[in-house]
Amino acid sequence: MEEKQEITNSAGERFTHWRKNIILFLTSQSISLFGSSLVQYAIIWYITLTTKSGMMMTIATICGFLPQLLISFFGGVWADRYNKKYIIAISDSAIAVSTLMVAILFIMGIESTWILFIALAIRSLGAGVQTPTVNAIVPDLAPQDKLMRVNGINTTIQSIMLILSPAAAGALMPLMPVGYILFIDVITAIIGVGIMIFGVTYHHKKTKEEEHKGYFHSIKEGLTYVKGHQFIKRFLGYYAVFSILVAPIGILTPLMVTRSFGEEAWLLTLNEIVYFIGSIAGGILISSWGGFKNKIYTIGLGCFLCGLFGLMMGLVSLAHLFVMYLILMALLGVIGPLFNTPSIVILQETVEADMYGRVFSLVNIIASGIMPLSMIAFGPLSDVVSIEMILMITSVIFMIIPILFFFDKTIKNPPVIKQEED
Repeated sequence: MEEKQEITNSAGERFTHWRKNIILFLTSQSISLFGSSLVQYAIIWYITLTTKSGMMMTIATICGFLPQLLISFFGGVWADRYNKKYIIAISDSAIAVSTLMVAILFIMGIESTWILFIALAIRSLGAGVQTPTVNAIVPDLAPQDKLMRVNGINTTIQSIMLILSPAAAGALMPLMPVGYILFIDVITAIIGVGIMIFGVTYHHKKTKEEEHKGYFHSIKEGLTYVKGHQFIKRFLGYYAVFSILVAPIGILTPLMVTRSFGEEAWLLTLNEIVYFIGSIAGGILISSWGGFKNKIYTIGLGCFLCGLFGLMMGLVSLAHLFVMYLILMALLGVIGPLFNTPSIVILQETVEADMYGRVFSLVNIIASGIMPLSMIAFGPLSDVVSIEMILMITSVIFMIIPILFFFDKTIKNPPVIKQEED
């Protein structure tokens, strides 16, 4: 009772039942993520197995991330204007409806790779709206001093889902046609949306002045806000650098495993599993520890250790020490939440509430766009220079970032905005 009273007094009445709200919210998102991720793997694997074409996979990749980039700005404006709970529910429902239509067509015998491309594009549009809105709604559901814990738990749950979903997809694909597998996303979406709509209590603050503005005016307003906010502008710049530097670890390591340790499928499976197991441990660590009081120091520690482990990974790969490589990959998984989770929390604490959607749409664009685009350089380069060398050079740069933090007074002292009471 004391904790409930304390939170009510310090953060407003909307946080009186915050634990119940967060549990229901995270449950709805976890169920939805499991179904969406499972079906996403099933679609990609189906295209891979049926076409065996690099061009088809390239088209699938473009359909999977380009629409998300294009819609994110508008998704951010909607998140700032309208009820975030309903935006998440509508985007999730739109993804489910598109999946249902594809499932029906496939069951009727109308099987086409291009239908799946359209489905991937629609799913990408939904993700472009849903992802920034999810990050924007969390500060409205949990007290400020609980944001690190909540985001850490969310990271852990997402990592668990990203282990279970490909395993489930791999188990189901030999047992049933892909059309029936697609129904899983529809079922999980119905459950997730139902919990979100009827379980989560969320009071949207209407901003009539914002609704009368044009979308492009609101987008420009968001960009102007970031440009004029020294900390956010500089922090997003660093975030973009993170995304570029982590690209070789995220995308080239499977190819490095194939070149250095062998082409067996179980090697690639282990490569993915140990990373996600590490991510689960990292999520638990950051949610229980909470990081340093100054979150920039936690991010700096994560950057330094990521660079150190990446450098060592390149060295052990050259020495063909696979067990040591797997240990380092797991450690990289542990380190990921040390800079991902505090990064989200810092933005949740420093961005004005009516700009959450637009700022997190930029974060989504950086996270989902820069890494694939950076592979335009890293991909061809990996055919000329060893992946180990690319990994080691980018890792050394990663280790320098904490030094830049130390000398950057703007970044070192984030301007935290206190939550308003209702």
